[in-house]
Amino acid sequence: MARSKATPDYVLFATTIALLVIGLVMVYSASEAWATYRFDDSFFFAKRQLFFSSVGVVAMLFMMKVDYWTWRTWAKLILIVCFLLLVIVLIPGVGLVRGGARSWLGVGAFSIQPSEFMKMAMIVFLAKFLSENQKKIVSFKKGLLPSLSLVLLAFGMIMLQPDLGTGAVMVGTCVIMIFVSGARLSHFLWLGLLGVAGFVALIASAPYRIQRITSFLDPWSDPLGSGFQIIQSLYAIGPGGLMGMGLGESRQKYFYLPEPQTDFIFAILAEELGFIGGAIVLCLFGILLWRGIRIALGAPDLFGSFLAVGIISMVAIQVMINIGVVTGLMPVTGITLPLLSYGGSSLTLMLVSLGVLLNISRHIRV
Repeated sequence: MARSKATPDYVLFATTIALLVIGLVMVYSASEAWATYRFDDSFFFAKRQLFFSSVGVVAMLFMMKVDYWTWRTWAKLILIVCFLLLVIVLIPGVGLVRGGARSWLGVGAFSIQPSEFMKMAMIVFLAKFLSENQKKIVSFKKGLLPSLSLVLLAFGMIMLQPDLGTGAVMVGTCVIMIFVSGARLSHFLWLGLLGVAGFVALIASAPYRIQRITSFLDPWSDPLGSGFQIIQSLYAIGPGGLMGMGLGESRQKYFYLPEPQTDFIFAILAEELGFIGGAIVLCLFGILLWRGIRIALGAPDLFGSFLAVGIISMVAIQVMINIGVVTGLMPVTGITLPLLSYGGSSLTLMLVSLGVLLNISRHIRV
């Protein structure tokens, strides 16, 4: 009979901390100029990142101790609360508008992003649903349709903000979970065609999304407008070469690349630490993915397995989208790089999610 181990996956834990430390260093390096100019404090963003990292690590350690089955019990309530938050954030005068999207709740600089919470809530609820209805998932009407309908409802509410990037990550994560649970490939092919049509309609419905697509295909057609971020990102990565220009020696962070400490932090990292530095970070994310898959395969029950699949899929999708945007392989979406980019809700929720994954690792069959 298989037995469970009591200790968490220390490789996963160490990899998470390593990425977090690299993120702290790079947030300071990337934001130094902006922080000095806007707040007269070169450590402004770094200090806030340290605060959110500390809160996140404490939360991760706490979640590592909480039995992951607890989330199965509270899955429905957590999802309902997150849906309510998505409704509240849309109320004019309540939800805060940043970057053209009404995506935030809070006061002043301290705020939360409900869509980030929804990603984890949907993962938890879907893991519960799929573990209890795995035999029905092969049926379009009894298994696939109910689960996808709930995901699309959440996606629609997130798009009302609008926040296409976060919505895409959530949908992609849920689709992977449903596929892994045993859904029929033929169903996915038909739904994939509908999804592509819907995605095209979403892009066509907003002029700025069309501009992002055209700038992705040819950023130099509008170098001072829609193509500006991609071009400046490539100007950062190119000079980095093999070894980089040296930590703190980036030129693009001096008001060329907008908000370099958030979505485009990997570009600054590549500029300062070169191909080697970028490769090390990608290898660390590769280790994170490997350990997550290992935990999912070794989980003692279907709920733990689907929960692990959801968490590690969310991380992997965000990494792929962010790196794709920074390197000019994908349109700009506003997705942060997990554990490295500056952020409050996104960083804290990511560490909470990894804490849940670490708890599952304490129960894997050995």
